[in-house]
Amino acid sequence: MRQDRAEMVGLQALAHLAAEDDLIGAFLAATGADMAGVRAQAAEPAFLGAVLDFLLQEDRWVIGFAEAAGLHPAEVAEARAALPGGQHPHWT
Repeated sequence: MRQDRAEMVGLQALAHLAAEDDLIGAFLAATGADMAGVRAQAAEPAFLGAVLDFLLQEDRWVIGFAEAAGLHPAEVAEARAALPGGQHPHWT
């Protein structure tokens, strides 16, 4: 996947998070970010990679986002791989 397409998937994922109170709350808690910081970094490829990293932690989050965005769940992982830091996934 090309980076421009991956960035679009990342933006879609961010919009999905913002629309789901539980998800955005969990994302903010996990990252220590606030909504002002999210808005300020929304166009940054590395930040969009972090959004996808967050979603990729739970199968149900990936599937829910993929269904809402009309994507195959594997495309979420492909998008993450195309963004900065995605070449070396960290599985912990």
